[in-house]
Parts: sequence; C-alpha cells; structure tokens
Amino acid sequence: MLPIDLVRALDESDAVAEELLSLVDLPLYNNSPRVVTADVACSLAFEYWHALRLLLRDGLLPPALVIHRSQFEAIVRSVWLTCAASDSDVSKLSANLDLDTEQAAKNVPQIQQMLDALEKSGPKEAHAALVRFKDNSWKTLNSYAHAGIHPLRRHADGYPVALAHGVLCNANGLALLSGMQAAVLSGVQSLQRDVLNLGARHSACMPPPL
Repeated sequence: MLPIDLVRALDESDAVAEELLSLVDLPLYNNSPRVVTADVACSLAFEYWHALRLLLRDGLLPPALVIHRSQFEAIVRSVWLTCAASDSDVSKLSANLDLDTEQAAKNVPQIQQMLDALEKSGPKEAHAALVRFKDNSWKTLNSYAHAGIHPLRRHADGYPVALAHGVLCNANGLALLSGMQAAVLSGVQSLQRDVLNLGARHSACMPPPL
C-alpha cells in the first residue's frame, strides 16, 4: 500500500492533469508539418506523464523513471521542432514511416544538440527549465533506462517515499512546460500565464521554482 502522502500527491496531480489538458485543448494555429509534428511530440509528452502517474500509483518506480526520461525527450523535441529544427529535420520526422524514413530519422540531432540549438533560438525560460532538468536528472534516468546501479540497488533495497514524490513533482513540472508549449502551438500564448497559475495553485506537487 502506498503512503498516504504519496496518494494525496497523486490525487492532486490527477486533478492538475484534468484541468491542464482541458485548458490547452485547442486547435493548432496552422497545419504546417512543423507545427503538426511538434504537437504530436507534445501530445506524447502528456501521454508519458499519464503513464508515469499510473505506474507510480501501482508502486512501479523503475519503469516510471524510464517513462520519465521519455517524457523529457518528447517535450524537448516538441520545443526544438517549433523553434530550432531545420526544414530538413522536420521533413524527416513528419514523413510516413517506412524503412527509408526510419533510417533517415536516425540522423536528426540528439538531446544535447537540440538543447544547444534552443539556447540560440528558443524561448529562454523553456531552455533554462529543460537544461536544469537534464543537469539534475539525466544520469539517473539513463541508469534506470539501462538497468544500471540506480535501479539495481533501489530494487534490491527498496525505494524511499521521497524519491517517488520527487519524481512525481518533476514529472508535473515537465507537464506544465508541455502545457505552455501546447499554448504556443495553439497561437494563444496568453494561456501560458493560466498554465503557470495552475502550477502555483498546486505548488505542493510541483518542483521547486527556478
């Protein structure tokens, strides 16, 4: 059975999800391949967030952390596609899936390259939040993704409640960033303030501010 404090945090996070997804459920501001593909990546980030909460509720922290890495990568890719990807990279990721396009897509930038590009041409606040997350979490998430020392020792010795709560808060923080990205893709950028206000009202299940 999960500790009551974690259950409460999960319940509050589910309430945040319901309100956030309702808030940003808007049409895209255009149907260009860049915007549509960025929206798919943003939608994936939301889906990973949902899966992470379900896994934590079932006490499955190691796979939740693997999903957490995917959540981060999806929102980085969405922001990068919107602000910094070349037309060629957009074409590679928006093409119909077959063996040739699968091979071509292997040549798109990796996470650090995308972040470097966003530093030059992306929104400063989003870039700062993404870099902060990567600096604090990337090595640990890689360990979980590859069955390294972190999941091996935690699986053998048990998981501190504080770790699960911290993962949930960080996932909720990435979800807010996804909400702001969804607002950008809708063309209603004023919604970003509503997203931030939503996070402020639920600060108990959010990461510390920058």
